[in-house]
Amino acid sequence: MRLTRPMLAAAGAAAVLALTGCGTGNSDAAAKVPVTATGSLESLAAQVKCKPNMQTDADEIRQALCKNADGRFVLATFATDRGQREWINDAEDYGGYYLVGRKWVAVGDDGVVKALRGTLGGDVEIGTNHTAHHG
Repeated sequence: MRLTRPMLAAAGAAAVLALTGCGTGNSDAAAKVPVTATGSLESLAAQVKCKPNMQTDADEIRQALCKNADGRFVLATFATDRGQREWINDAEDYGGYYLVGRKWVAVGDDGVVKALRGTLGGDVEIGTNHTAHHG
C-alpha cells in the first residue's frame, strides 16, 4: 500500500486528537532546553524512555505511539525536511502541540510536549485552536 501525505497527515491528526487531554503542568522542563536530539525513531524513543508501538513504517515516514511517565504521544521521523514540514503543516490544522526537531516530531498535549522538550530539545509549535469556532 502506498502512503500519501494526506493519508499520513490524517493518521497523525487522528492520533493528536486521541492523545490530547489535560497537561501535566511541568513548567520545569521548559526552563532548560537541551541541544535538539537527532537519530532514529528508536533512539529518540529510548531517550524519552518509551517503547514505540509502530503504526507506520514507510520510506517517507516512521510513526509510533509512545507512552512514558509524562503521558502518551506520537513520535514520527521523516526521510526529508520537506516531507516533515508538509506533514506538520497539514497536521497543525487539527490543533495540538508539536515538538519539532530535525526530521522528527513528537505530538501530544501541552504538558507532555513540554516534558519531552526537556530531554529532546526542539521547538514547540501549536496547531490551530478551533475551540472558539462555532458551527
